[in-house]
Amino acid sequence: MRAEQEKAFAPEFESDVLNEMSLVDEIITENIDDKIPLVMDLSRYILEGGRKRIRPLLVLLTARAMGYSGQIHQKLAAVLEMIHTATLLHDDVVDNSKMRRGKASANIVWGNEASVLVGDYLYSRAFQLMVDIRNHRILEIMADTTNTLAVGEVMQLVNKNNCSVTEELYFRTIDNKTGKLFETAAALGGVSADCTLIQEKILKKFGRHLGLCFQLVDDALDYSSSQNQLGKNIGDDLTEGKPTLPLMYAMWNGKENERFLIKNAIEEGKAKYFDEIIQAVKTSGGIQYTLKQAKKQMLEAQKCLNELPESIYRNDLEFLLKFALSRKH
Repeated sequence: MRAEQEKAFAPEFESDVLNEMSLVDEIITENIDDKIPLVMDLSRYILEGGRKRIRPLLVLLTARAMGYSGQIHQKLAAVLEMIHTATLLHDDVVDNSKMRRGKASANIVWGNEASVLVGDYLYSRAFQLMVDIRNHRILEIMADTTNTLAVGEVMQLVNKNNCSVTEELYFRTIDNKTGKLFETAAALGGVSADCTLIQEKILKKFGRHLGLCFQLVDDALDYSSSQNQLGKNIGDDLTEGKPTLPLMYAMWNGKENERFLIKNAIEEGKAKYFDEIIQAVKTSGGIQYTLKQAKKQMLEAQKCLNELPESIYRNDLEFLLKFALSRKH
């Protein structure tokens, strides 16, 4: 089933990387404790709801692009997917989310306590897998990554219901969250292939810009997509009081009455005038501006990609980059 989902997502991949994703699935399944039904059931529930899984794909593709022919990168892809899943479980509790990946979020089905504890379990299990690899550089990267992710989570919490968030602060927040995990995914692939420090730096920069592009598009889609396409409630960022770029742009550039409605919506975390605010985001140019910033990140990522050796794996990374900008879900 998971392989079918991935093929539906990436029909233009030239390499056999999608076949490797099934091996990543096996590693994840083998390393989730089946002696505790709650852990197994909740983990499967959110992992099997995966739709794009760009982060583990990024690990696999960058490793192959750098000439790696072993299997360590598959375990690293599993590690990254487990950590990403743990952050989603924690995020949904903090945000009190109702939907995730097209179905009820785990915290709605099992409760906040179970979601937090299983998220903790996935985090710790991922680090156990990393230790098994016995690569100090990988441990350094992941220790730095998890700390940065935690900082990003705190920043997002502090920014909540804050209509004074600047564009610079917004970018720092998404850089610490999405940008960092994409950066790490690309770096892990390179490190598994024993790339040079210069190559690692290029891969990190590529991953970071790809991640920022992905998050900017995600924030734009929250105001322009549909629930069926997006897999979560439209306007969740608004109802959660998150000052994302499309919304802030509308508040900075909209009409006076629109600015007033948006300011109140952010501060109160309510969508009393939901339709009016969505329309204000669209008419103010907030979506177009956000997508323009996403394209800038995509172009920076492309520059990094051009420095990698030519291969079908580099071609697939380019496809991933184009998908990040053009996706509708």
